[in-house]
Amino acid sequence: MEGGFILCFAAVMLFMAPAVKATAHLSFANNTQVSITRAGCGSTKVCVETPTDCDPAGNDTCLFGSAVAAAPVAPNGAEVTVQLRGNSTGYIALGLTADESQGNTMLFICAQNSSDGGKFFFRTMKRNNTSEMLSATETPVKEIRGLVNGSLIQCEFVVPNVNASTTRNTQDTSFKVLLGSGPVTGSMIGAFAVALTSGVLNLADPSGNGTNTTVAPTTAGAGSVLHSYALLLLLGVVALSFTHRA
Repeated sequence: MEGGFILCFAAVMLFMAPAVKATAHLSFANNTQVSITRAGCGSTKVCVETPTDCDPAGNDTCLFGSAVAAAPVAPNGAEVTVQLRGNSTGYIALGLTADESQGNTMLFICAQNSSDGGKFFFRTMKRNNTSEMLSATETPVKEIRGLVNGSLIQCEFVVPNVNASTTRNTQDTSFKVLLGSGPVTGSMIGAFAVALTSGVLNLADPSGNGTNTTVAPTTAGAGSVLHSYALLLLLGVVALSFTHRA
C-alpha cells in the first residue's frame, strides 16, 4: 500500500508541475506601461492580426502581434522586440517557427491568473508542431511589461539570441508567426488554439514582407500539457486502488 501512495503522490506532483516554473530566464522592466498601436506596421515593425487590419488601440476584439529584429550578431542571432495584445480570460500567445507543420514553435505567453485577481504573468513554452503538445522551456526573455484590464491582455518584451537557422554560422530572421490563445487554471497553461498562421516573414525587414498572413481556424488543439499530466494522475490513482485491494 505504501508503494501505491508514493506512485499516486508522484503523479499528483507531475500534474501540478506546470504551475511551478523557475523564472531566472525572465527579467521584467521597472515599469508596466504598455502602449500598442499599428504605428510603424510595415515600415518599422512586422505586424500580424486577426481580424485583418483590426486596431489594437481600439476597444474592439483584436488579436494583434508585432515583432522587429535588430541586425543579427554572429553567432548568437538577433534581438527581437515583440508586442502582443488580445482578449482572453486565460492567455494570449505569439509563436515563432520555421514550419508550423513540423519541428517546434517558440511560444511566448502573456497570461492572467484569474484565481489571483487577474494578475499578469509570463511564460515561455515549446510547442511540438506535430503533436501540438506544449512543454516548458527556459527561453531567455527580458524587459517584460504586462497589463491586464478585464479580459484585455497587453504585453511587450524582448527576446535575445533569436535565430531561425539550425546552423549557428547562418543568421536567419525569417519565421512564420502564430497567434492564438488558451485557458489558464491557476497558473497552469492549457491547450494553445491557433487563430492565425502567417506566411514566412523576415522580422529584420518589416517593409519587405507585404501581406503574407493566413487565418487558421481556431481549434481546441489536440496537444496540451494538461492531457499528459492528467493521464499520469489517473494512472497513479488506479495504482493506489490496486495496491489497496491487494
